[in-house]
Amino acid sequence: MSRQFSIAVIDDDQTFRKALIESLCSLGYGARGFASAEDFIAEDGETSFDCVITDVQMPGMSGFDLKLLLTSRGSKVPVIMITARADAGLEVRAMAIGAVCLLRKPFESNALIGCLTKALTVRR
Repeated sequence: MSRQFSIAVIDDDQTFRKALIESLCSLGYGARGFASAEDFIAEDGETSFDCVITDVQMPGMSGFDLKLLLTSRGSKVPVIMITARADAGLEVRAMAIGAVCLLRKPFESNALIGCLTKALTVRR
């Protein structure tokens, strides 16, 4: 995968966010992190990235709220959601609002690659 694709990583857990960015870079993607959905929105991220990976549960705006906001603004940027929560029905809820995938932490790199491939195929 070439660096032509730029991925936004939104997660309030700094350690996880940095690790995910490093993983994405090692796979050949460009990646930038944001500590919150609000930080992402403030930087006009919806027009700057080819894909968004966002945590579901964060202080302030949740990943679900972010996806709904992006959709209401007409954004077509694909969203992958990640969570450590074990709640039943999260996948159904994520797909219902248009997320490409929902990954549960910790996830295998192959699962991430599969979601990114699907998201970036949708993006083209």
